[in-house]
Amino acid sequence: MTQRIHASALIDPSATIADDVEIGPFAIIGPVVSIGPGCRIAARATLEQNVRLGANVHVGNGSVIGGPPQDLKYAGEETWVEIGDGTRIREFVTINRGTSASGTTSIGRNSFIMTYVHIAHDCHIGEGVIMANGTQLAGHVTIEDYAIISGLVAVHQFGRIGEYAFVGGMTRCNQDIPPFVKAVGNPVELYGLNTIGLQRNNFPPATIAGLKRAYRLCFNSDLNLGQALERARHDLPQTPEIERFLEFVSTSQRGVPA
Repeated sequence: MTQRIHASALIDPSATIADDVEIGPFAIIGPVVSIGPGCRIAARATLEQNVRLGANVHVGNGSVIGGPPQDLKYAGEETWVEIGDGTRIREFVTINRGTSASGTTSIGRNSFIMTYVHIAHDCHIGEGVIMANGTQLAGHVTIEDYAIISGLVAVHQFGRIGEYAFVGGMTRCNQDIPPFVKAVGNPVELYGLNTIGLQRNNFPPATIAGLKRAYRLCFNSDLNLGQALERARHDLPQTPEIERFLEFVSTSQRGVPA
C-alpha cells in the first residue's frame, strides 16, 4: 500500500514516514518525527518535533503532539514523545515533550486518548489505558496499565494511578490512586475494589477475593495503615496482585485517599 499524503500537508524533510501512512489536509509533520506503518494522521493535526509513533497509531483532527514542555525550567534540551502501537488519539489532544527529568513523555500500546485530553511533560501512560474527554494531566504523572480515567479528571503533578484502577468523572486526583480500586470525588475518596473491571479482564475469583481482603484491611478496618500493611503481609496469600497493591500503598509519595 502506498502513502496517501494530502497535497496541502507540510512535511519536514527530516521526518521518516512508513510506506502506507495516511496524512490528511493541512497536517504538519515537523522535524525528527518518525511515523510507523499503518498510522493515520487526520486533518490539521500537528506532530511538532521529536515524535515517534509506533504502528497503527491514529491521531485525530487538530491534535498537537510533540510541543515543548510547559515548564519554566526547560531550556531547549532534546526530548521526545513516544506513542506505542495501536494507540488511538482523538480530536484536539495535546501531548508535550518531556524535560531533562526523564527525557520522554510516553504512551503505551493500545491506549485510547479521547477528545481534549492534555498530557503534560514527562507523563508516562501504560498499555491499554483509557482516558475520557477533557482529562488533564500535570507533569510527571504515571498512569499504569489498563487504568480507566473518566471525563474531566485532573491529576496533580507527580501523581500515580495504579493498574486496573477506575477514576470517576470530575475527580481531582491530588493523591495517588492504588491499583485495582475505584476512586471519585473532590476531595477524592476510594469506593472499593474495581470488581467489574477485574472480572471483565478475566481475573480469577480467588485473586479478586484476596484483593478485597487487602483493601478492607487497609481502608475499612480499625488498624492504621502501617498496621494494616503488616497484617496483610502476614495473613494474606502473597499473590503478585496483592504484593503489587501493598507495595503501591506503602511506597506512595503523595499518599493515598483514606
